[in-house]
Amino acid sequence: MSNSIPEITLNDGLTLPAIGFGTYKLNGNEGANAIQSAIDVGYRLIDTAYNYENEGTVGEAVRRSSIPREELRITSKLPGRYQTYDKAVTTIQESLYRANLDYYDLYLIHWPNPKQDNYVEAWQALIEAKKWGLIRSIGVCNFLPEHIERLVKETGVKPSINQIELHPFFNQAEQRKWHEENNIKTQSWSPLARASEVLQNERIKKIADHYNKTVSQIILRWHYQLGAISIPKSASPARQLENISIFDFSLDETEMSAIAELTLPNGRLKNQDPAIYEEF
Repeated sequence: MSNSIPEITLNDGLTLPAIGFGTYKLNGNEGANAIQSAIDVGYRLIDTAYNYENEGTVGEAVRRSSIPREELRITSKLPGRYQTYDKAVTTIQESLYRANLDYYDLYLIHWPNPKQDNYVEAWQALIEAKKWGLIRSIGVCNFLPEHIERLVKETGVKPSINQIELHPFFNQAEQRKWHEENNIKTQSWSPLARASEVLQNERIKKIADHYNKTVSQIILRWHYQLGAISIPKSASPARQLENISIFDFSLDETEMSAIAELTLPNGRLKNQDPAIYEEF
């Protein structure tokens, strides 16, 4: 199954599968079993974060898996409370110790936390950690264009990816266009809108019936055709397999537009506006 997932190339040359696996709230032995199951059914991109408190769980699932480490792409993220340079360096090292990994393939700043104004320092720490071989590719989460422009202006280094809230109720058209113009890949968190009422949407159900697919598969295919790397989460092996079985059909322009039209002026699920929201 893994061979059927297309790969995309980041601006620094690292390749990533076009769909990955989210691990938020997958902890302990049950979490490790779920993540190992995801790897077994074909996922090769695994997303975690320092603040999820499950980097060790991800590392355990990697060790249990029969898939060689070099075939996997493991992501983690720096929390807001450790964005000053020295703290960021230590936290990156701690992230690796927690997971018992030699390197992360992708490491992201979790939120810009603009009121604290430390995200440039954090970015400098990621740049150095990449030089030291602790990280293969560096990026950001939830950054607005002005935040990224400042990173590039002050360090000369562009993020490879920006992981943002993206789902049918909040399609982020302007942000995605900006990413494309600046050669930064878009990654979607909460791609299924946390399995909210979007899964009951009649418009998407109609499209799903036409292709004999589930609503989740239609939404994840929509992400893929937008050029966004989604990271759905499920502890169910059957659902895990379902979520990556999206490469045997295509949505037409009318269907893509029908889903895009579901977006709301502020469709954020928890009103987490990166211009003001802060996470520590």
